Amino acid sequence: MKKTISASLIAVILISSLSVFNDINAQTSPDNLLGQLNTITTAVPFLSISPDARAGGMGDVGVATMPTSSAMHWNISKLAWSEDDMGVSISYTPWLRSLVPDINLAYLSWHKKIQRDQAISASLRYFSLGAIQLTDINGNPIGESNPNEFAIDVGYARILGDEFSGGLSLRYINSNLTNGQSFQGIETKAGQSVAADLSALWRHDVDISGKDGKVQVGANISNIGSKITYTNLGNAKDFIPINLRLGGALIMDLNEYNELTVALDFNKLLVPSPPVYCDTCGTGVSQILFGENPDKSVAEGIFSSFSDAPNGFEEEVQEINIAFGMEYWYDKQFAFRLGYFNEHENKGNRKYLTLGAGLKFNVFGLDFAYLIPTEQRHPLENTLRFTLHFDIAGLQEQNEEILE
Repeated sequence: MKKTISASLIAVILISSLSVFNDINAQTSPDNLLGQLNTITTAVPFLSISPDARAGGMGDVGVATMPTSSAMHWNISKLAWSEDDMGVSISYTPWLRSLVPDINLAYLSWHKKIQRDQAISASLRYFSLGAIQLTDINGNPIGESNPNEFAIDVGYARILGDEFSGGLSLRYINSNLTNGQSFQGIETKAGQSVAADLSALWRHDVDISGKDGKVQVGANISNIGSKITYTNLGNAKDFIPINLRLGGALIMDLNEYNELTVALDFNKLLVPSPPVYCDTCGTGVSQILFGENPDKSVAEGIFSSFSDAPNGFEEEVQEINIAFGMEYWYDKQFAFRLGYFNEHENKGNRKYLTLGAGLKFNVFGLDFAYLIPTEQRHPLENTLRFTLHFDIAGLQEQNEEILE
C-alpha cells in the first residue's frame, strides 16, 4: 500500500517531530504536572520494540529469563549459560497492521558458544516503513520514498564466576527516513549512530518445597551511544533510546514434565525528561519554568535522567515501566505464556495484556505472540507475531547420525 504525503508535511513529521523534547503549556506550579501527559520521546524508537515472540508473549520481559538466540536484545550475558552450542532465530513483527499492510520489523539473530563459559552473538534488526508517495504543497507527485531503519549488533558474553556472567554488545544504527530528499530548503540525510550495551546476570540454584529451582537477576543498559541527526544543522541532534532494564525470574521444575517461569522487569529511559516551557513570559523566546535544560551531552543525560523530571521524584517514578510475564512448559515441547505491560498514563499510557505459545522439536522451535490493549489502541493490536528458532549444532549432529 502506498501512502501519499506532502513534502512539507513529511518535513514536519520526520524532522521536527523527531525532536526529543516536547514543548508543553506553562503551569502555575509543578504540582499541576500530575495528571498531565509528559512523554519522553527519542529518535530511532524501533530499537525499543520487542523483536521476538517469546518475550512478546510474556509482557515484554526478558532481562533475566532463560536464554535463546534472541537474548542479545534483552541481556547478552545470558548466552554464556546457553545449553545450545549454536543457534539462529528469525522473527517477524507486523506494525500498524490494522491501518497499513507494509510496515514491519524483522529480526535475525545468531549465537555460538566458543568455549564452555563464553559465547559470541550477532543480530540484524530491520524496520521497514513501506512505500510513501511524496507530493508538493499543491499535491503534485515529486517522487516515492521507502523509509527504513536498521541496526547491526555484535556481542560477547562470558561466565565470570560460579553464579555470575557479563556481556558487551556493540551496535551500528542507520535511520534513513527521507531517502535524501530536501524539504523547504533543508537537506536531509540518513541518521547514523553507534552504541553499546552493558549487561550482567546473577543466577542461584534454590530448593522450594523439595522442588528444584533457579533464581536469576539481570541488568542491561542498552543503546549507550551518540546522538543522531537527520540534517547538517548542528543543533538538530536527538538522543537515541538509552535504557536501563532491571529484572528477576524464578524458574521452577515442578516435576519431570512441567516447568514454570515467573519474571518481572523494570525499565527506565536514561535520557532527559521534557521540561515545562513558558511561551508567554514576555521575552519572545521559550523559557524553562520547571525541570532542566534538555540540551545535554550523552553522559550528562544519562546521569541527570534520575533527577531531572519537572515534578521531582514522583514523576521520576512514573517514568518506570513494569512488565510481568509467566511461561509454562510441558515436557520441554509445548509452552503457554501470559504477560502484562504497564506504563504510567502521564508517560504514554501503554497498558496491554499478552498471550503466547511455543513449540519445540529436536532442532527447531516456533513461538507466537498476541497483544491485547487494555487502555488505548496499540500498533500491535490484532497482530500475530512469530519467531522461528534453529538449533544449528543439533541439526549437524542429527545429520551426522543419519550419515552413519
